Formats: sequence, structure tokens, C-alpha cells
Amino acid sequence: MPTKGYEPPHCGLCRIELDHVSVKLDSDQLLRDVNLHVHCGQLTVLIGPNGGGKTTLLRAVLGQIPYGGSITHLDTEDRSFPSLRVGYVPQQLPFDKQMPLTVRDLMAATLSNRPIWTGVGEKTRQAALKTLQLAQAQGLIDKRLGALSGGELQRVLLALALNPAPDLLILDEPVSGVDHNGQALFLDTVNALRSQQHMAILMVSHDWTLVREYADLVALIDKTTLIVGTPKEVFESDAFAAAYPHMHGSGEGLQ
Repeated sequence: MPTKGYEPPHCGLCRIELDHVSVKLDSDQLLRDVNLHVHCGQLTVLIGPNGGGKTTLLRAVLGQIPYGGSITHLDTEDRSFPSLRVGYVPQQLPFDKQMPLTVRDLMAATLSNRPIWTGVGEKTRQAALKTLQLAQAQGLIDKRLGALSGGELQRVLLALALNPAPDLLILDEPVSGVDHNGQALFLDTVNALRSQQHMAILMVSHDWTLVREYADLVALIDKTTLIVGTPKEVFESDAFAAAYPHMHGSGEGLQ
């Protein structure tokens, strides 16, 4: 494992730049010198062995834990934006599925200061529909939250993450446990967002087939950045073979 970590070249693109990001908890070094550019308009997929620091890195970017190094939003001229708006879609949302809460109610709670029990006005409903449409979920507005399929719920959570429009969208294994059709619809929606909204997208995934199909770039980390490149470059690298020795370094067809 390298001691200084991967050093990305200057790309000349609008990006979220992680520069020597390190996280230490007591005497445990969870991350060391993680260097990564997450480009606007592209989907970067984060992979790595269990315990390699993927979740820790997401928490650092989300501002949930202290870290060393820097995380900055830069334009094509390397000028820093004053803030970084981050949208987040978790792997799952724990809630009581027996609650009589609808998608409309959930959206209204984030779009209006008015208590849900007083009702949802037409203006708020239209705003909810507009936001849900971004995630191809407008047809779900009147469904009860507990009645949604896994894929439907993830599209609703995606819609929530898109309001307000983020500079960086983080997807933490968003289609884990979702059926094939739900996976395809969710990721096709994400595909459209990266081109239409030109946002940077960082996703964690263990499904190599999906990574090959959808990722622009793949970042392999194990406490530090081992390699960043196209899916083909990463899956065929010595670094991947060392991180996943039982997979023979190819990743072909693996889930």
C-alpha cells in the first residue's frame, strides 16, 4: 500500500477536490492521504474492501466527522466556491412502514414550514411534484411511504436529495437490495441528472456489473487512494488484484 496515496493530475474541470484527506480516531488511522477529484457532470464510483474507509470518507465529505486535509469545490480556473452543497441518498431509510405517511407528506415537510397535520396546499403539492419529477417519481406522490417498493423509495429519497440542487450528490449503495428493474430506473435517472444538471456524483457500490455500465471513473480505496481510472483500468490493475485476490483482478461479471 502506498504511503503518500494517489495524486490526481490537474484536470482543468469543475470539480470537488479531496486533497490529502485523513481521518484518525484515537490511535486508529481510518484514512490517510486520500486524494480524489470528483468531476462535475460525471459519476465517480468509490469501491474498496470492507473496512477500507468508504463510509468514513463519505462522512468526512458530509461534514459528520473531523478530518485533516481539505475538501473544496473548484471551478475550471481553480477558483474556490464559498460553499459546497451536498445531497445524500442513504442505502436505506429506517421507518415504521405502518405509518399513514404519504410521499406527498414527506416532501411537504421539507418544502414548507407549515405543519403536515394542517394539510398540504396546492402550491406545496406542485413544488413536490416538480421535485419528484427530477427523480422520475412524480407518479408516487399520493402513495403511502410504507407501500413503496425498494426502488420507488430510493427514487423518492433521490428527489429529497435534489432539493436544493446540490453541487455534489452522494449515493451510498443506493440500489442494494433493489430488483433489476428498480436498479436500472434509478441509475438511468442518475445518468440523466449528471448530464442535465451537471452535478458531481459520488457513489459507493459493490456491484461490478453496474460499475462497469454506469461509472465514468472508479476510485479504489483501502485506507488511502490506490488507483483512480476508468472501470476497465481499475478492474484490470494490480491494485485491484491485490485488494480482491480471490477475484483474479478482472472484475468481469462479478457482483
